[in-house]
Amino acid sequence: MGHDKALLVREGETQLGRAVRVLESRLERVFVSVRQAQASDPERARFEQIPDEYEDLGPVAGILSAMRRHPQVSWLVVACDLPNIDEATVAHLVANRSVEQPFTAYRSSHDGLPEPLCAIYEPESKVLIENFVADGLICPRKMLIRSDTHLLTQPDPAALDNVNTPEDLARSKVRIAS
Repeated sequence: MGHDKALLVREGETQLGRAVRVLESRLERVFVSVRQAQASDPERARFEQIPDEYEDLGPVAGILSAMRRHPQVSWLVVACDLPNIDEATVAHLVANRSVEQPFTAYRSSHDGLPEPLCAIYEPESKVLIENFVADGLICPRKMLIRSDTHLLTQPDPAALDNVNTPEDLARSKVRIAS
């Protein structure tokens, strides 16, 4: 899209700040995944960070880095380009997670496929993810499709709509920070 989606602003709050605030309402501790070059960015520096320990893996780099840092915890992963994410969506995901399956995710209201960037990754999923990466698969959605994933229906079908294109930006209530 040509802009850092974490820095898009809605109602005076960056998308990153909003995501952290929403997560803090339900979790004991929240981390922001950063590439090495992003660690000193002023917006990201406001939050506790986990630097990526892997390169060229996209979101999987952050997930695996978090799991490596804290291997015994479950990770609720949320992308920073979800302008409609809210406490109710996060609370529903947490309340309905399955600890018997490696992943708990929402079913997309658009295509019915798993939403990997608003999902819970249980500790045992690390081995699955590492095996997928070793086989050349780095798409988190495909990982969840090919795994025993507990799928939930979104309480608000628009909560996980993301901003990926200028058209998405125009339809949303977010703006580019100046």
